[in-house]
Amino acid sequence: MTNHANMRWGENDKLGKSWDNCNVSGKIKTEFVTQLIAEDRPITFSPNLPNVHSPAEENVSILEIWGGQPLSGQVNVSGAKNSALVLMAGAVLCPEECSLRNVPSLVDVSCMSEILAALGVKVKREGDRLVINASTIGQSKAPYELVSQLRASFFVIGPLLARLGVARIPLPGGCAIGARPVDLHVRGLQALGAEVQIDHGIVYAYVTGVNKRLKGAKIYLDYPSVGATETLMMAATLADGETTIENAAQEPEVIDLANFCRAMGAKIRGAGTNTITISGVSRLHTADYSIIPDRVEAGTFLVAGAITRSEILVSPVIPDHLTAVIAKLQAMGVQVVKEGSHGVRVIPSQNILATDIETLPYPGFPTDMQAQFMALLTLSEGDSIISETVFENRLGHVPELSRMGADIRIKGNHAIIRGVPMLSGAPVVATDLRASAALVLAGLAANGKTTIQGLHHMDRGYEQIESKLQKLGARMHRIKSDAKLDDRSNDAVVLPSKPPMLNQHS
Repeated sequence: MTNHANMRWGENDKLGKSWDNCNVSGKIKTEFVTQLIAEDRPITFSPNLPNVHSPAEENVSILEIWGGQPLSGQVNVSGAKNSALVLMAGAVLCPEECSLRNVPSLVDVSCMSEILAALGVKVKREGDRLVINASTIGQSKAPYELVSQLRASFFVIGPLLARLGVARIPLPGGCAIGARPVDLHVRGLQALGAEVQIDHGIVYAYVTGVNKRLKGAKIYLDYPSVGATETLMMAATLADGETTIENAAQEPEVIDLANFCRAMGAKIRGAGTNTITISGVSRLHTADYSIIPDRVEAGTFLVAGAITRSEILVSPVIPDHLTAVIAKLQAMGVQVVKEGSHGVRVIPSQNILATDIETLPYPGFPTDMQAQFMALLTLSEGDSIISETVFENRLGHVPELSRMGADIRIKGNHAIIRGVPMLSGAPVVATDLRASAALVLAGLAANGKTTIQGLHHMDRGYEQIESKLQKLGARMHRIKSDAKLDDRSNDAVVLPSKPPMLNQHS
């Protein structure tokens, strides 16, 4: 998921000034903070979503990786998680049946389906296609027990407010990588004419007037938040008049949402720039739309090739979405070349060069690739510095990489990495979604066996990643164990004495 509402407190927004334009009491501000709930905890498994591991299974599952195995072949990239989730919310804008194609089979997608179903929306999966029918929305209130488990579910507030004139959505909380408040969402909805109250952890928004339509407005975002940009863009599609969003997020997922809304008849221009203009329409119509490839998954596989010194073809991708990632790989001595119109091939270097990275909103270097590049830089020649500027707690993977022999020091939001000749396999625990990918990458390159716990994080954002890597030649598999989570003593898990046989390349 994606990482979807890339927000942080600004210098003047320390739990107070960011709420200047909101009808929020001090008591409710305190309640908002105390109700921050970890996004990356396990969530309820939906049995009608195939090929997804349940959290119950996670308690007895680990991923074993035997490192040092070269990879080769082509790997297929799934649809973008962060696009899929917001487009599912966007389908609520349409009173007719819509189809989304290239939808990945992920726990987060299953959870969003359950949230939509709780609102009275009919959701049916047919392979990689979701058929969503929001013709008869029966609820304006999303259930807390579901919203609290998935940050992206808060996006339904915009479509519900636009369709029904009222929405009641629980505060979604933060996540293990940092707090992501909804103040920009609230102020934007207020600018569109909504009355917004926050009480007992519930955001209650409604539109006054006979027709209960939002009104077009000029909105400036203090920070180019992806979530706020998407929420306000969806809300404005059915508003009366023209809306302008300044300092808007420019991420590809924002463009994908705009294109989907346009396919339904919305009038949106400027998506992908810092100024988006929406001319409201009275009604949207059915659409059949295919979601873009997941740029973070694609970047993860490019790093897999680099860290294992292997040549891999990654497809389908949109190369322009990977500009910052490719530029950093090239700065490290790794070649990345386009192949056809939708493929990129990573041609590794035997020597990985050190480089510095600072995470920034798009088109800067993505925070969702920070952990994966840190794994790669642990094996570089020289010293590197990674500065995490988007989330305040997104360095939880550092202790786990250090367990594998990495030389990393943390100072504030900076990680200083001194490259080492080799990593060693070890028992580790994933702390969040992208940290899980970083540990998999480190395990692929490490000497010996790595065991990874916390697989529910990985299952939320990577569709069948172990199967895809196995087809490239990786020696890895998921097993069940009676060991408790994070019990990393030598006798915690009984492991096979031999690695699994290699799968045939596809």
